[in-house]
Amino acid sequence: MIKNQINLKQLEALVFVADTGTFRKAATALGTTQPNISVRIASLEETLGVVLMHRDAGSVRITERGQEILTDARRVLRTAEELLETAGRQDLIEERLRLGVTELVASTWLHQFMREFRVLYPAIRFELTIDLSKEVENLMSAGELDLAILTEPFRTKSTGSIPVGRYRYGWVTTPEISAQLGPRPNINAVHAKGILSHGKHTLASVNLRAHLEAQGLQASQVIHSSSISAALNMAIDGMGVALLPRQMFKAATRKGDLQEIDCGWEPEPLSFFSRYNKRSAPHFVERAAELSAKVAASFKV
Repeated sequence: MIKNQINLKQLEALVFVADTGTFRKAATALGTTQPNISVRIASLEETLGVVLMHRDAGSVRITERGQEILTDARRVLRTAEELLETAGRQDLIEERLRLGVTELVASTWLHQFMREFRVLYPAIRFELTIDLSKEVENLMSAGELDLAILTEPFRTKSTGSIPVGRYRYGWVTTPEISAQLGPRPNINAVHAKGILSHGKHTLASVNLRAHLEAQGLQASQVIHSSSISAALNMAIDGMGVALLPRQMFKAATRKGDLQEIDCGWEPEPLSFFSRYNKRSAPHFVERAAELSAKVAASFKV
């Protein structure tokens, strides 16, 4: 019997150093210090009598034998987690979920998702990042997130990806401006009132720019905001006609602050995905991705 010669913290350290590429990043991901990670790796190497990795000027290179042991370490950690779930003791899984989402997710169904996830895994704490999709993807690629809920297109590949849903855009403005535009205004009339939209480099804004230029209209006059909420508030203040995901303005239309209009064109819908590293992520990360799709479905319009 191996008794207590090897423990899960040592295996965790090995896996996280391999995945993040440095002792410092592994320590941050595991919520401990770099010296603690070094001690765990050194102790594991001493117990096994094997060199697991070489440290070269701040970088880490896993040895050939270390790669073999790394595969087994991942399997042991996953099995330990599954054991607790089989026993119905998810409360003993004390981890953290480094989650990155876009503003749309944060403004709509994120709270419901977090509440339902905490019922499943009460001891797992969230570390939340809210940013543009491209920034969330960058953090995911750098190994600084466990789960990213973001929109395509993607610049990097992911071994774990679950479709969350497609969300349509809509045009919205104040009742006063809507009355001035009439029941079915064309894009020229909307453009004359001023168009409000979010990130200039988002797929929707790229589509909008191409559509306006095809109609001979100046796309440079569109007011872009990196914050969807800011664009929504500008629309409520009567600053123009906003092109936004419908989820963002449905509450304002119910209250009567805004009215949706139809000008005969809208950009491609937003396609959301939950992305994670299927090869190395704990089982609870995969469960979180699955739950995100379930919760998001109830918020579609």
